Amino acid sequence: MKKEVVIVGGGPSGLATSACLNLLSIPNVILEKEDCYNSLWKKRSYDRLKLHLAKEFCNLPHFPHPKSSPTYIPKDAFIKYVDDYVSHFKLNPLCCKYVESASYDEKTKTWRVVSKDTNTGEVDEYIAKFLVVATGENAEGYIPDVPGLETFHGSVLHSSQYKSGSKYKGDAALVVGCGNSGMEIAFDLANFGAETSISVRSAFHVVPKEVIHMGMVLLKYLPLKFVDTVVNLFRGLLYGDLGKYGIYRPKDGPFFLKATTGRSPVIDVGTISKIKSGEIQVLPEIKEIRGSKVVFSDGKSQPFDAIIFSTGYKSTANYWLKDGEHLLNKEGFPKEKFPNQWKGKNGLYFAGLARRGLAGVSMDAQNIANDIKKIFQCCCN
Repeated sequence: MKKEVVIVGGGPSGLATSACLNLLSIPNVILEKEDCYNSLWKKRSYDRLKLHLAKEFCNLPHFPHPKSSPTYIPKDAFIKYVDDYVSHFKLNPLCCKYVESASYDEKTKTWRVVSKDTNTGEVDEYIAKFLVVATGENAEGYIPDVPGLETFHGSVLHSSQYKSGSKYKGDAALVVGCGNSGMEIAFDLANFGAETSISVRSAFHVVPKEVIHMGMVLLKYLPLKFVDTVVNLFRGLLYGDLGKYGIYRPKDGPFFLKATTGRSPVIDVGTISKIKSGEIQVLPEIKEIRGSKVVFSDGKSQPFDAIIFSTGYKSTANYWLKDGEHLLNKEGFPKEKFPNQWKGKNGLYFAGLARRGLAGVSMDAQNIANDIKKIFQCCCN
């Protein structure tokens, strides 16, 4: 089948790119391996999840959130927002289409994309002038290779499989990883009466959502270094020295780290209060696991009933992209740094792989659509 643009991935990145192309009357098709679009939010997110940033920083292109919606949008409301987006722009993602390979033909100057229907096994081939990799930053959960993990007697899961702390009441639960998901899952577990611990490997920034919101507004008008200083000042006044609880602040500021490494500060949902009260115990990095006991880097060990790995995700683009994979690093993200990471070579584009949230998704989608439009105009002249 011949298509002008093939988009691989039916999450917010793929949907936003398709919408921008539709507005420019550029034919395109979305191939999504799951049985629904926006599957990360619909099938692989925990119950209490909300957007960690204010809604003004979380719009998809050409579709602001309703004024009546809360500042920090909950999971169900965001799912409805994306459903409304699909309806509004008349998007038609093809689900259950697992892309096996995408290769570039130098002779015809086109991309050959092979997909398999996960229900019927039927194989389809798409020929396109442009290919958009929109499989997302969170395509596949990552669990590190911990020595002895296979000996653990309790339950082990990745945060993408976690829904609620209700089933862990009274259990000794260990969360591994101190990003936004890890800290919020620890908070949720403690709320439901689990004996909660969280394993912290490295220094990180934790900031109240109101302070992050203030910082993002200030960044529109003031230098990043100054804003980081202000944010750290407020953080110190509100939390004091968290080092005595096992939480250490990086040398560089939160917005500097986000801009240079893509690592987001942790938005506190109440976890710090529970750490200070002793409801959540902070432990160092895991060294190994021996049956029901987890041994930590300080040599101490504790028994646990469950381990939830909130250790991040990886892109899966390297699995199927056969020509253009040299543009990606081993984690499947573009080697080119922001703000130029969205454009590859030979009509290859990357949407939503800048580690800049929904604002980055919106920026990528519009850049890609506008660039393809320019190429069409050049060809017609």
